[in-house]
Amino acid sequence: MTELTPAQRSDLRARAHHLNPVVTIAGNGLTPNVLAEIERALDAHELIKVKVQGSDRDQRDALMQTLCETVAAAPVQHIGSILIVWRERRETEKPAAAAEKKTARPATAKSAAAFAAAARRAALAKASSESRRSPARAPAARGRSSSGNRGR
Repeated sequence: MTELTPAQRSDLRARAHHLNPVVTIAGNGLTPNVLAEIERALDAHELIKVKVQGSDRDQRDALMQTLCETVAAAPVQHIGSILIVWRERRETEKPAAAAEKKTARPATAKSAAAFAAAARRAALAKASSESRRSPARAPAARGRSSSGNRGR
């Protein structure tokens, strides 16, 4: 469990003021699924609110201590049924195989494929518009209209 200075705790309380609870702990307590969800939320946001339902203050205090010890987080505040917890974001290492795949693939492959697909779409659109054009229409006939010669 991480210890915070009063200044850090005050800053985190201010940052958490506008947050909504991301996890709710109900009658079953800290189940593995709840802990996994808290882990995901801490990895994503660092600072989270947890809502506890149906407990008295002493049980919520004990739950806060257990939660912080389990996920290696620091307790920021316990106010009413809301617990505020903070843990510094952990750096995740990317697997080497995924990095090799990225570097082995040519950088222009995606843009070249997109260019080819756009060229195919343009050619199909042009062919489609040419096939719809009727042979009776002539380019000179488009310029004249029957309403244009009425007043003259």
